Amino acid sequence: MARISPLMIAPPLIFLGFVAVVAVGMFRDDPEALPSTLVGRTAPPLQITEMQGKVPFDDSTLRDGEVKLVNYWASWCAPCRAEHPNLEALSEDGVKIYGINYKDDPEKALGFLEELGDPFTALGADSSGRTALDWGVYGVPETYVIDGDGTVRLRFAGPITERVLRETILPALEAAQSE
Repeated sequence: MARISPLMIAPPLIFLGFVAVVAVGMFRDDPEALPSTLVGRTAPPLQITEMQGKVPFDDSTLRDGEVKLVNYWASWCAPCRAEHPNLEALSEDGVKIYGINYKDDPEKALGFLEELGDPFTALGADSSGRTALDWGVYGVPETYVIDGDGTVRLRFAGPITERVLRETILPALEAAQSE
């Protein structure tokens, strides 16, 4: 009778474990799957530069008493292009959106906005990525709901789709305005 070695059992067990981890990850539908320690805390200081011909903003803007979105984006980012119509719709509905252009060529960033429209109330550039690092940005696009006191109420990593807009962003904006 042949004896089964532990070395023969280990590879299939490791493979099954890997399959289980992948399966759980694939069916996870949590918009905050990348948790942020900023939620409920004051937004970090901004270290951004002005973009030519655009209205700038600074830390005081984040604490001006109004609820707003802060959106990290870049012209080289395909998901940023995909979410852009939803940012335009939010802007048309009166939502103030402050854009932070992330590690981008200024001319390409301005060209992106000229082509697709400019939904931003004001803009700044984070060419070094320092501000994004302080904010815990994982990748662009990434959007934050900021209340009037400058407190982060929501962090959403990824493009704002119609579903995300309806189920995540709008409820967070409403909750921040009602407080």
